[in-house]
Amino acid sequence: MAGADPGGCPAIEVSSVSRRFGSTVALENVSVHVAQGEIHALLGPNGAGKTTLLRILSGLTIPTRGSARVLGRDTARRTSEGRHLVGVIPSGDRTFYQRLSGIENLLFFARLYGLGYQEALRRAGDTMASVGLNGVEGLVVGKYSQGMQKRLAIARALLIDPRVLLVDEATHNLDPEGARRVRELIRAAADRGAGVLWATQRIEEIRGFAETVTMLHHGVVRFSGTPAQLVSMTAPKSFLIRVGNGRPSGDRVNALKLALGALGAIEPERSNDGEHYTLTIADGATLGEAISAIVNADIQILACHETRPEIEEAFISLTRETLV
Repeated sequence: MAGADPGGCPAIEVSSVSRRFGSTVALENVSVHVAQGEIHALLGPNGAGKTTLLRILSGLTIPTRGSARVLGRDTARRTSEGRHLVGVIPSGDRTFYQRLSGIENLLFFARLYGLGYQEALRRAGDTMASVGLNGVEGLVVGKYSQGMQKRLAIARALLIDPRVLLVDEATHNLDPEGARRVRELIRAAADRGAGVLWATQRIEEIRGFAETVTMLHHGVVRFSGTPAQLVSMTAPKSFLIRVGNGRPSGDRVNALKLALGALGAIEPERSNDGEHYTLTIADGATLGEAISAIVNADIQILACHETRPEIEEAFISLTRETLV
C-alpha cells in the first residue's frame, strides 16, 4: 500500500449529506472530513445513521442531498477504479461462505476484484499472514471464532491495497484481546497511509486510537472534533473513593459528610465494607476541593476513580433525546 500523499486530496469528504427513506430521515446535513493516514471515529448509538453513511461512501446508497467523495471521486458514480480504492469491513458475522476455507473465501473475493488466479492466490496468502491467520488457511470458516472471522474480514479488505477503509462495528462481540488485535491491524493500515472511517458505539475504544471523531444521533451531527475535545465537554461528577485510617464505618461516614459540607455528598458503596464510598461533587465545586477537605479532616484517600469515564459522560450528554 502506498503511503499517504501529503499534497493529495482528503481520503473522505462528506458535505452536507442528507438521506431519507420515505418519511424516515436517516441522515440530515452531515459533513465529515477524513485525511489520508487518519483514523476518524464515527460514534453513535444504534440507529444513529452510521451504517447509512458507510453505505453511501461505499457506493451502495445515493444521498438524497449533498455530496460524498472518496479520494476526490463522487461515490454516486461507481467505477471499477473507485471500488479498488476502498476496503469495506462490514459489521455482520455472516459475510463469508461458511463451508469454504479461509483461503478459498479470499481467493473467491480476489477474483471478483479482477485479480488473476496466481495473483489472487498470492494476495490471499499474504493478507491472511498479515492478520495472523497463517496456519488456519485450510480451515473452513464455519469453524473460525468471531475474532478470527473479523480478522479474515480485514484480510479481505486488504486484498486490493485500499487507500480508504470503511469499518463498521469491527469489535462488536469481541473479547478485549480480540478487539485490541483488530485495532492494531487497522492502526497499521492507517500508518501505511489509509484513511479510516471507524464506525462504533463502543465509546471507550476511541480514546488513544482515533485522531478525530464525529458523533451522530438520529442522523444529526452532535459533535465533531478530537476525543480530547469530546471529553472536555462534560466534567465528571461521581467518583468511587477508598479511604483508610481505621475509623469505625459509622464514624467514618459522619466524618466524611462533615468534612465535605456543601462541596458534595458521600454514601457507602453497596458492599458496605467500610472503605469504599461514592462521592458526588456539588455544582460549582471541584474534585480537588472535595479531596482537600477530606484530607484536611485527617482521613486518608487511598484511591479515587470516576464511576463513569469522562468520554462516556460526554456520549450520554450528547445523545439525550432533547437536542440542545
